[in-house]
Amino acid sequence: MKDYALELAASQKGYNAKLNIMREYLQAYVLRILQDSGVFRTTAFLGGTALRFLYALPRFSEDLDFSVTENLPFSFGKMMKKIEQELRLAGYNISVVYNDKKTVHDSMIKFEGLLYEAGLSPLPKQKFSIKVEIDTNPPRGAVLKTHIINKYFPISFLSYDIPSLFAGKLHALLSRQYTKGRDFFDIGWYLSRWRDVNPNIGMLGNCLRQTGWKGLCPSLTDWRTYIYKVVEKTDWNNVVKDVGNFLENPRDMEVFSKENILNLLKD
Repeated sequence: MKDYALELAASQKGYNAKLNIMREYLQAYVLRILQDSGVFRTTAFLGGTALRFLYALPRFSEDLDFSVTENLPFSFGKMMKKIEQELRLAGYNISVVYNDKKTVHDSMIKFEGLLYEAGLSPLPKQKFSIKVEIDTNPPRGAVLKTHIINKYFPISFLSYDIPSLFAGKLHALLSRQYTKGRDFFDIGWYLSRWRDVNPNIGMLGNCLRQTGWKGLCPSLTDWRTYIYKVVEKTDWNNVVKDVGNFLENPRDMEVFSKENILNLLKD
């Protein structure tokens, strides 16, 4: 399996393309391990990587984000040890560190030597990581769907429907204390792909209140105004700098410019 990851990297041109495709394959491998372990019976796959796997979002993502869907006993440590075991059996030199003391459990899967073997680093011991996060107390109101995809492996998993995923993205944009360019790219992509898209507004309100939002929450009639104000005041150079390395086609940012996204929000 490691040989195939290296073959994928070799098939691409440029450092970012090689790293992104190799990381994506490893993300799919982790998803397959989780499926085989039965994790998706009570856990939903979310975030930018989910959008890419489900709806061909034209950017790559670093993390694997999940949320529990049922209030059942859950061992994050056991899950991560299973991932570590299976990746080692597949030939990867890895280490796994995790923290299950917070509401959002997180872990870093660190791959050693793979960058060197792929010709992406002159340092044999250099590492790169995939982050795994699971929210054990997610905001209520999400609508769940079961999906079947075939991206590197056939995989079946739970995720949120489009309005619920969109609500999560709007929450990130409204609540994040720093500029993450991928949020803005994703908003442009959502609005251009589904012109009449609306967020799961109940879930959005729950998300915002859970993270300390003050004042009125957005409604179905004014959420675009809230997002418009955030986009309008953002330094677009920071957006482009953050997201550029993750795009399939870096020139997509010429399409998803600040002006164009603001115009989409007016529609």
